[in-house]
Amino acid sequence: MRLFGPGAGHVKICGITREDDALDCVEAGTDALGFNFFPGSSRHIPLESLEWIRGLNGLVDRVAVVVNPEPELLDTLWRSGCFEMIQFHGDESPTQCAMSGVTNWMKAIRVRNDESLAEANRFLTPHILLDSWSPAAYGGTGKTADWQMIGAFVAEHPEHRFVLAGGLNPSNVAEAIRVVRPAAVDVAGGVEESPGKKDPAKVRAFLQAVRAAI
Repeated sequence: MRLFGPGAGHVKICGITREDDALDCVEAGTDALGFNFFPGSSRHIPLESLEWIRGLNGLVDRVAVVVNPEPELLDTLWRSGCFEMIQFHGDESPTQCAMSGVTNWMKAIRVRNDESLAEANRFLTPHILLDSWSPAAYGGTGKTADWQMIGAFVAEHPEHRFVLAGGLNPSNVAEAIRVVRPAAVDVAGGVEESPGKKDPAKVRAFLQAVRAAI
């Protein structure tokens, strides 16, 4: 996968709801796009979107984001052939993820403290997304996490390929990369005009900031 290729500085743009936005992000040079299938998200998209997501095959890594998904939804998404990876972003247990039938997956950890960070080591995948914690939502809150705490954990666990998320934008992503040194960064609201509608200028600015930081 491009997102977890050699080196650092890889970018995933999440919360894609429109084909035009997806193509703009591809043209700007992003490595991966995230598509949210959690009904509780302001960036939720219906299964009918698989028709145009399928057309992105070979252009970019496609990641389906799910939160405590029903087995039927998970099976539909993975068997569709539209995604290179599933991102579990809810309260899924290590056993649930391992037994899901998905062969390439990433687990999101909402970072509140050192104890929550340690949860990353319980999952049978090297691919871990570290997001900011919020009592109100599973993600997409625009809040940043404790980068110093996360950076120390990342340095201690080179066996993982970490993706840093949570409140990133063109103005702060370079500092986040400097402190945390993740394999990749993930952005949603930081490159939007409104929830689910990306701003092409902000997308380009974000990618330029990432490239300048590595």
